[in-house]
Amino acid sequence: MSLKEVTLRNAKPKDKAYKLFDGEGLFLLVTPQGQKYWRLKYRFNGKEKLLALGVYNHITLAEARAKRNEARNLIAKDIDPALLRQEKKITDRKMTENCFEIVAREWHSKFSTQWTEKHGSRIIRQLENDIFPWLGERPAGEITPPELLRILQRIESRGAIETAHRAHQTCGQIFRYAIVTGRAERDPSADLRGALPPVRRKHHASITETPAIGSLLRAINDYQGHFVTKCALRLAPLLFVRPGELRRAEWTEFDLENAEWRIPAEKMKMRSKHIVPLATQAVKVLRELYPLTGEGKFVFPCVRSPSRPMSENTVNAGLRRLGYTKEEMTGHGFRSMASTLLNEQGWNRDAIERQLAHTERNNIRAAYNYAEYLPERRKMMQSWADYLETLAKNNKTTELKIA
Repeated sequence: MSLKEVTLRNAKPKDKAYKLFDGEGLFLLVTPQGQKYWRLKYRFNGKEKLLALGVYNHITLAEARAKRNEARNLIAKDIDPALLRQEKKITDRKMTENCFEIVAREWHSKFSTQWTEKHGSRIIRQLENDIFPWLGERPAGEITPPELLRILQRIESRGAIETAHRAHQTCGQIFRYAIVTGRAERDPSADLRGALPPVRRKHHASITETPAIGSLLRAINDYQGHFVTKCALRLAPLLFVRPGELRRAEWTEFDLENAEWRIPAEKMKMRSKHIVPLATQAVKVLRELYPLTGEGKFVFPCVRSPSRPMSENTVNAGLRRLGYTKEEMTGHGFRSMASTLLNEQGWNRDAIERQLAHTERNNIRAAYNYAEYLPERRKMMQSWADYLETLAKNNKTTELKIA
């Protein structure tokens, strides 16, 4: 249904941002602070993208529709309007190939093929928001350490210390790329080591006391929500993979007959293929789920769009529904739970680390080590599943006997 001006004028802020759709991808985003932004959602080369069209009411409904039509005409000609806007922006600024933004975008284009799409998007978004507005037009070879520090301190001043450190690291990589491509002679970020306050590491909330683990497992078994979510919650402690690896699991990666899940390298944080031995309890859950989602691509598809995996917040939302706060338990906390108890119970530390996919950072070694300690890991994963099953049946502390 098309929007009307009276609807736009009367749109009030709510606790969460919401959208008012006009059609053909055009919508108005209303933030909790009351700002109203025109956005266009579209697909290009099979990927969903978003284009900012301006602020209401500086841009009227009629003007937003005209901008939408213009963008859709470009798409029909196989031109990405977002990319065209970037190119125009660069032309309008009369940038030279030595400008920091040019060097940075060239660096990003060259190396982002080795990253996940999410990681690549996060880096370019941070550069566009925090770095380019102040350093983008400056020649990369003329930027000084104090100049860069002021930009990083601007990020730090809003309390985003970890973001400031990431920006420092990213800028360092860009400057080093500028050096090897002949557009700078030194890396000013190297002089800023220690200039930012250290990051206070936040550990993912986890439950490691055995009676509490038993209570959590029983709560999961009694979960009354969506069955797919319940299966994800049941598998999370059995497999203790990263939440992103679990939610993006595909049926083609599983061999239930041989009780194995082989995760491709491109899905792993360390970019090396990973084997997850499946205990009989995990295979049972997957066989229960297969009749519901087995005809599709994803083991845990999104409720609204089966062609996409479940949301990254689904498991955490399930834990909240069970009454666990984010300070008590998170989806990532199942990894800490397994790591803590398996180490306490005397399993080979290297086998545990290999199963957690914490190593190997060396790409060549990683290509060959994905099956390292596999017989011991199979034994460990089955014993761990048996241990969890015992905990779920009673509140008493249960000692795991290792053969």
